[in-house]
Amino acid sequence: GLAAPQIYKSIRIFLIDTTPLMEKGDEDKAIRKSFINATILKEDGDEWIFNEGCLSIPDIREDIIRKPNIMIKYQDDNFDWHTDSFDGLTARVIQHEYDHIEGVLFTDKISPLRKRMIKRKLENISKGSIDVSYSMKFPIK
Repeated sequence: GLAAPQIYKSIRIFLIDTTPLMEKGDEDKAIRKSFINATILKEDGDEWIFNEGCLSIPDIREDIIRKPNIMIKYQDDNFDWHTDSFDGLTARVIQHEYDHIEGVLFTDKISPLRKRMIKRKLENISKGSIDVSYSMKFPIK
């Protein structure tokens, strides 16, 4: 997934493609979709832990707790409104990208102890002292 704030755009849009997350034989369950002006209406189910990472925070992965089912209202590429429900990994990807348009990173969901443990890595990322295989832009301070 990729959300507009990750590329310094102050608009409420994110894109997802769950193809890489699908098990062999389940590729037909993958979705590629744009979500414009989205609002998560409901999250429910028993919370579950999954190890998440993010292009904006390279080389850091943490166990994040989320609910497995969501209902979301959004506009598609033609600006038509939809209200849909998603579950499992698809719901998780949507929640992760939705957090970006709300100004939340997955590291905001970890314990203070875990934040202290990865503080140096986060500082290095914010300084641009990291080697990744993709282009990163850092805000001017």
